[in-house]
Amino acid sequence: MGLPPQLTADQRSAALVKAKESRQIRSSAKSKIKSGELSLTQIFNLAQNDPVIAKMRVAELLAALNGVGKIRANAIMERLNISPTRRIQGLGKHQMAALRNEFSPTTARGKLVVLSGPGGVGKSTIAAYIRKHGAFWVSVSSTTRKPRVNEKNGVEYYFLSDEKFDEEIAMDHFLEWAHFAGARYGTPREPVETELSLGKNVLLEIDIEGAKQVRAHAPEAILVFLEPPSWEELVSRLERRATDSPQRRAERLQLAQEELEAASFFDHRLINDQVESVVQKLLSLASAH
Repeated sequence: MGLPPQLTADQRSAALVKAKESRQIRSSAKSKIKSGELSLTQIFNLAQNDPVIAKMRVAELLAALNGVGKIRANAIMERLNISPTRRIQGLGKHQMAALRNEFSPTTARGKLVVLSGPGGVGKSTIAAYIRKHGAFWVSVSSTTRKPRVNEKNGVEYYFLSDEKFDEEIAMDHFLEWAHFAGARYGTPREPVETELSLGKNVLLEIDIEGAKQVRAHAPEAILVFLEPPSWEELVSRLERRATDSPQRRAERLQLAQEELEAASFFDHRLINDQVESVVQKLLSLASAH
């Protein structure tokens, strides 16, 4: 083992000052945790951008929670298979989710509502209305398709390259993903889990294959199939899409026929005759379950 680096007096002084500042930041964070000013989830969020918080030991964090202390903190970490020396920055997403659940027993978990249906039925219009009026927290999907003229990254979708999408799949970052209309679409897992754990109802606007994957991974999800008022209305909507070529519109119509046959798989079926009416029914479904 080599000798430690030789520091000048100024470097040692600067290091001591930095160490003191770091201790003060962590001490302040622990005080806010104990008082309830900061939640576990908020600390995890802070750690993403604050390296001082990120380097805090999980044992110290848990012990600072009101009514926990060192003994219970160590017992919880052992039960959740978290190393006693683990720092916040070393926690995996499943370990973070387990800790959130452990310390959020009084917060009722939100409802996961999946809205699906044939292309052109108006799912994105419903989702945009809900996002604007805040009735649900609406997940933003990732996709490999190119953005349309009026679309912004992070608003309608996260637009990813094929390589980046592959990385997200490999890291198990998607709650579901599927091929659709020549591109891939996926739902980022972590933000959905975070919002549900905070008690918020979450809406996923996804295709039918994705809805089936969500049912397999989250049996408690409420699956809603959005239907057009009539087949003629759906044809009219698809034919009005200026971004599609005639061949693409014909393909979408063929696909829509197949998608309509999947309606029986869903828990509920709603006719998209009026946006406000559909939103109210979605709210009622979330409250009833």
